[in-house]
Amino acid sequence: MVARAASEIEPGMVVNLGIGLPTKVIDHLPGDFPVCLHTENGLSGIGPTLPPDRADRNLIDAGGAYVSTVPGSAFFDSAVSFALVRSGRLDLTMLGAFEVSQSGDLANWKIPGKFSPGAGGGIELAQKARRVVVLTTHTDREGNPKLKEACVLPVTARRCVSRIFTELAVVDVTPEGFALRERAEGVSVAEIADATAAPLTVPAGEIPTF
Repeated sequence: MVARAASEIEPGMVVNLGIGLPTKVIDHLPGDFPVCLHTENGLSGIGPTLPPDRADRNLIDAGGAYVSTVPGSAFFDSAVSFALVRSGRLDLTMLGAFEVSQSGDLANWKIPGKFSPGAGGGIELAQKARRVVVLTTHTDREGNPKLKEACVLPVTARRCVSRIFTELAVVDVTPEGFALRERAEGVSVAEIADATAAPLTVPAGEIPTF
């Protein structure tokens, strides 16, 4: 799933990788891939994540992972970082999710009754990036679908998600709702439909696998 999502990044893009699964995308990009990775805590030009024994403990991404720099990396305060986001300079952001609705609404910052540090930069990223894709498991730990007709959890931003990557499938959000684009190797269309709590458009013919 993460490797497939990494192929969504095109040369020359400015990309934000959200907390959770999206931060792993960097490990699936070639070291010389021409992309500018951004983190809202004040760094653009992010290199590979590093183990603690090799890391500069002052260099972390928004999720607290140790990161490295590349030639051309830049450091700035949070005001500048969020100005980059709010002014629409991000070509793509990859975010995690608790729920995604068939109209592209995103819920990813709070589960009522459980601790949350706050929405952080999630609202600005979801609203202002030119394209928003989600990396998430298709269901939660109890087996409940995360792709739903409508979000039940507090919504981060409405009608913002364009594509969803899960361990089962690649699903697009279209004006008509969810549309299956690809399926994981060994996963049937029926399994994907059963794990999706909303109508799922399935194109005719063979579905590509990843």
